[in-house]
Amino acid sequence: MRILFVTPYLPSPPRFGAQRRLEGLMRGLARRHEVSLLSFSKPGADEDALAATREYTHSITTVPYDVLDVELGQKRLLQLRSLASRHSFETLLMRRPEFQRELSALLASAAYDVVQVEFSQMGSYQLTRREPRSPIFVLDEHNIEYDLTRRTAQAPGSVARKLYSAANWRKLRSEERRAWQSFDGVVLTSDRDAELLREDVPLTKTVVVPNGVDIEAFRPSGMPRDPATLLFLGAINYYPNTDGILDFLDNTWPLIRAARPDTRLQIVGMDPPESVLSHRSENVEVTGFVEDPLPYLARASVVVVPLRIGGGTRFKVVEAMSMGKAIVSTSLGAEGIDVAHETHALLCDDAQSFAAAVLRVLGDPALNDRLGHAARQLAEERYGWRAAVAKLEGFYAQLGCADSRVRLRQQLVEVA
Repeated sequence: MRILFVTPYLPSPPRFGAQRRLEGLMRGLARRHEVSLLSFSKPGADEDALAATREYTHSITTVPYDVLDVELGQKRLLQLRSLASRHSFETLLMRRPEFQRELSALLASAAYDVVQVEFSQMGSYQLTRREPRSPIFVLDEHNIEYDLTRRTAQAPGSVARKLYSAANWRKLRSEERRAWQSFDGVVLTSDRDAELLREDVPLTKTVVVPNGVDIEAFRPSGMPRDPATLLFLGAINYYPNTDGILDFLDNTWPLIRAARPDTRLQIVGMDPPESVLSHRSENVEVTGFVEDPLPYLARASVVVVPLRIGGGTRFKVVEAMSMGKAIVSTSLGAEGIDVAHETHALLCDDAQSFAAAVLRVLGDPALNDRLGHAARQLAEERYGWRAAVAKLEGFYAQLGCADSRVRLRQQLVEVA
């Protein structure tokens, strides 16, 4: 098959969760298919990123625009503009006429079998169907964006953020509904996200392709763990991560330190804000971005996932599972991943029980070993990229009948 991926940024080298998903799926598909890419990129192009992406792509077309590094002032102006617009901030951020021109030119000149668009915000671009043989158009929803924003509006936090999110999630929901109706099929990362989609657009063809992990790269290293080290891993410039680790530092960490003063916490992830950096101390290390997280995972005794907001599934969980680490998480932090409490991880939703669970694992090496072994086994069985790619290929085959696609679009029009 000839597959075109349409993305907001280059997938390689992966520095955060969404890039990991893009690279894992694209690299896996490239073993058997011809994979091409249309993406925004940094003005002047990031040669290292382009070189890494060329390793597994047939062709790359880029449009200069750095979605990941929009200046704060420009971002705030767009957010203000979105309040007076029927469009969400996320869609306004992604919409560029030059990108539409490149997309239309590619669809007109190349005979793709599948066009996969990443994120519903990118789904606002017009996709032209070629007759008599049109490609299959697939949307990959890393999260249900409106649900993530709705949860932000309902979670503790600043009044301004809550009010803004309360206005924005309804726009996102409307945009996502339109996107779901315009694609032949939609890929989700969790059963919960698939259920949310079907509540709104029940006739949409869907498949759950969970976030995966490179089972061979993320494997128990044999390095002795530090019995007093906790690890939080994730992009700290992503608000759900910022919110989660700040809540942990304010409410859970003092309880752990009171019981075990020797405990250390490492916070590893890109672009930590000052609110997180201000917690640095002899026992709290904030590294910022690291090229290789594997040594940090290997040394950690417990990986903590204290998230209160989120959607989809968390790479930090499946990567820690694959490394055979003991995990203490909120229920939401492990949402969408088939972990069982007391078998693969400990799940706790308040500061006291979370602290108690961490202390329990720190004080019981046998429990630590048991949780880590079961987590690794689950990762091997269900969360390797090879299984995820095979599931996606099966979905492409399911959508491959032109007659069924026509019937589906007719039904969706009738429902709308």
